Amino acid sequence: MDDKKGKGVSRRDFLKRVGAGSVGAAVISKGLLDAPGADAYPTEAVEPAKGRSIVSLKVNGKAYRIEVQHRQTLAEVLRDELGLTGTRIGCDRGECGACTVIIDGRNMYSCSQLAVWMSGKEILTVEGLAKGDKLDPIQQAFIDHDGPQCGFCTSGQIMSGKALLLRNPSPSEAQARRALSGNLCRCGNYNREVEAVLAAAKAR
Repeated sequence: MDDKKGKGVSRRDFLKRVGAGSVGAAVISKGLLDAPGADAYPTEAVEPAKGRSIVSLKVNGKAYRIEVQHRQTLAEVLRDELGLTGTRIGCDRGECGACTVIIDGRNMYSCSQLAVWMSGKEILTVEGLAKGDKLDPIQQAFIDHDGPQCGFCTSGQIMSGKALLLRNPSPSEAQARRALSGNLCRCGNYNREVEAVLAAAKAR
């Protein structure tokens, strides 16, 4: 719209106001680091002008020290930097749950977590469940109970189920359903997935 008429901001004016280059990067970076609650996620070697930071984190029991962009999500870093592609990106907006991982014992959408917030965190992905050739009980239960259909959401479902079992080794069916409620299954295979979680609880 025409900014002069006071009805809005034109695309050209918007771009002018936002700015570009290092100034824009510095403003964006500072905004992320100064955001409410950001102090709970300490970072190291912050370089706002470059929009990058060094973070130290532990993934599947292995320590990493990695340089990340302030705009990168944890899902992107896991997949693109560490090669852990079991973490899927479905909606990229914190709705489908395909990217679910366990962070410090809690299942969370990794697409909604900035990597720069992860310093000092312990992260568990689906690749970290098996011990050598032995599958985790919940992985085996998903196989035994036909939990996967197309398989796209399966790793997220498994991680939500695993987080539940870490909190509650003997969940009820209602608790299992609630635990998986944040994971969308496009194939509608919810009953089998709930059965798998309950079977894994018994196997434990």
